[in-house]
Amino acid sequence: MSLTDRAIEQIRELIRTGALPPGSKLPPEPDLAAQLGLSRNLAREAVKALAVARILEVRRGDGTYVTSLQPSLLLEGLGGAVELLQTDSAALQDLMEVRRLLEPVATALAATRISDAQLGEVERHLDAMRAARDDVELLNAHDAAFHRAVVAATGNESLLALLEGVSGRTLRARIWRGLVDDQAGGRTLAEHEAIFKALTARDATLSQAAALMHVSTTEGWLREHLRTEGVPGAGGTAA
Repeated sequence: MSLTDRAIEQIRELIRTGALPPGSKLPPEPDLAAQLGLSRNLAREAVKALAVARILEVRRGDGTYVTSLQPSLLLEGLGGAVELLQTDSAALQDLMEVRRLLEPVATALAATRISDAQLGEVERHLDAMRAARDDVELLNAHDAAFHRAVVAATGNESLLALLEGVSGRTLRARIWRGLVDDQAGGRTLAEHEAIFKALTARDATLSQAAALMHVSTTEGWLREHLRTEGVPGAGGTAA
């Protein structure tokens, strides 16, 4: 472990133990360095690294604070990392596998918790997808919103942040382009309709099965596309 890594770990330990709770202000740099037995340079580098990770927030002219530490904030960088993997076919398949493992279970959980208002939001995005079936960009946007609304109904912020990161917008766009080009868009819309119908029935088992069928179909399309044509080009499709 480098000296900087050790410095980062020391500050993280203060946060973990509650010595620096969410929203609290860190001591001035000289005091923090002295408290941790670090040089000011090491303390500064550690603070910079933790700010990049959204654990700390540097407010110019005010000081450095511990953030809210909400999952949605801490996992925000995952989506950016996923976007960097868009040209790696093995990574794309891994990401789809992660989505297949998580999203059906999340959809089953949503079926047990979804409110009428949340169900109405899912339906609005489904209606918008039907209306936009010839507009790939709009279709992609409502597809992402459909799945976000479903997972949001679980009330689990960590799960929502993870799936939002894994299901990168760019990848969705590429898959929708391919599905439309392959005349498979109608089938994919039908899969979304099956998910909505299962959620409406508050049937967790059926919701999980419908989501698994949908994600598996998308994953199968992606694997076949990668096998025959390589990484999908930037375009616009759904999943």
